[in-house]
Amino acid sequence: MIENKLSVREIKPADIDYIIQYWLDSDQDYLEGLGVDVKKLFKKEQITEMLLNQMEMPYEQKNAYCIIWEMDGKPVGHCNTNPSQFGLEANMHLHIWQPGNRMKGLGLSLLKMTIPYFFKNLQLKQLICEPYALNPAPHYALEKLGFEFEKEYVTVPGSINFEQPVKRWVLSYDRYKKINWSYRD
Repeated sequence: MIENKLSVREIKPADIDYIIQYWLDSDQDYLEGLGVDVKKLFKKEQITEMLLNQMEMPYEQKNAYCIIWEMDGKPVGHCNTNPSQFGLEANMHLHIWQPGNRMKGLGLSLLKMTIPYFFKNLQLKQLICEPYALNPAPHYALEKLGFEFEKEYVTVPGSINFEQPVKRWVLSYDRYKKINWSYRD
């Protein structure tokens, strides 16, 4: 069996269409399983403008920061922070675009390569992830990566979400520096 080569990098303008396609063409049941209210999704033009603005801003001013996930040199997903507070904390979101690439452990490997970007470039004290409580995949990955489970509560976690139970996972910078990942810088 040939192993796929995984890599990560910062978003480029050429990636915008992939992200738009993911959000606007994904199956409604899949999106609802992530906690997304499909009636609240942004239009293509809004997504494009938001991403272009994000790319132009210096790290210190970014409210959102996006890393593209690649397999064999081709984009297959993204991981972003939103909101981000430079020097303090950021909320992380993770997305594998194609159904055939999900539930294969790719997210865990790609997150190991992505998280260092967030801590280094945004100079975070902590990284937070609050996935929909009924979506088991991210919880498994976060626990494996050393995130600490803080609590479960009901909220509307973002502008495109419905009210839902979420599980709050936190990775402090101090804890992150003690974790021995093979992809670490």
